[in-house]
Amino acid sequence: MKFTWEKVKKPILALAPMEGYTDSAFRQLVKEYAPGVVCFTEFTSADALKYNSKKSIGKIGFEKIEKPLIVQLFGKHPDHFVEAIKYVEESGADGIDINMGCPAKNVVASQHGSALLKNPELAAEITHSIVQNTKLPVSVKMRIGFKEYNEADFTDFCLNLEKAGATNLTIHGRTTKQGYSGLADWDPIYRIKKLLKINVIGNGDVTSPEIALEKLKNLDGIMVGRATFGNPLIMYHIYKALYPKSKKIASMPTWIEVATKQIRLSVEVKGEKRGMLEMRKHLAAYIKGFPGAAKYRAKLVRVETEKEALGILDEIKDISL
Repeated sequence: MKFTWEKVKKPILALAPMEGYTDSAFRQLVKEYAPGVVCFTEFTSADALKYNSKKSIGKIGFEKIEKPLIVQLFGKHPDHFVEAIKYVEESGADGIDINMGCPAKNVVASQHGSALLKNPELAAEITHSIVQNTKLPVSVKMRIGFKEYNEADFTDFCLNLEKAGATNLTIHGRTTKQGYSGLADWDPIYRIKKLLKINVIGNGDVTSPEIALEKLKNLDGIMVGRATFGNPLIMYHIYKALYPKSKKIASMPTWIEVATKQIRLSVEVKGEKRGMLEMRKHLAAYIKGFPGAAKYRAKLVRVETEKEALGILDEIKDISL
């Protein structure tokens, strides 16, 4: 059945698009344990796709298990987004998401990501241009403000995106200025949901199934990001809390078994050299809470081969299990 934000099963549980983390290997890992999760790609440059960048085309590649798969694009030129659409459609992805939430300084300095919060007319134009040129559902990921939250400006911004044709907004409860500091404020998200006819997903500080249930309230779903670092099984536990009757994992894997599976997927997807280089930060996140963790973490952030990494995990197994 064709994916639409209107018909997707609710409450939605989504894996956040996180550059350098939510690649195809990680998404496959999450979907193996929590098939009902909606995955987003790492953010991909619309400009780069326009100019046929092989690296960017590779970033939007995926396997069948990852579906429904939403490709997230960033940029500031409406015509570049329109030209990038063909690559998304050819990939077989299920939707297009526009990044209006990234707070990274280099992204904002280029007037991409959450810099669009300061330019509501351009944000709406980009959304409208994509909607007019694709049959795929279009969504937006954003924040509650740039320097600060202003209810009137935030409300107008969201209503204009709805008018432009977006059918889902994922809203992070922090401003760009906050980055990831302080606590996410979900009250603006609950308020805007009352005014919109389209889906609204909340994002920010969801670190457990209990918090997910507490935060859901009147929203259509929850998006989880940084809490998955070193703990992709959290998506299974949250999905199980949202859907208690969903299928249970027959035998709950240990974190070492999960990490081992991610290593193998990463090597399979990207080759050993690149796959292991990118696994280092993931492995560092897994290693915690047992005697000698710091020593093993220092080893794992320097691994170069799959065999080397698996050997270190074997050493840890007797200590941590």
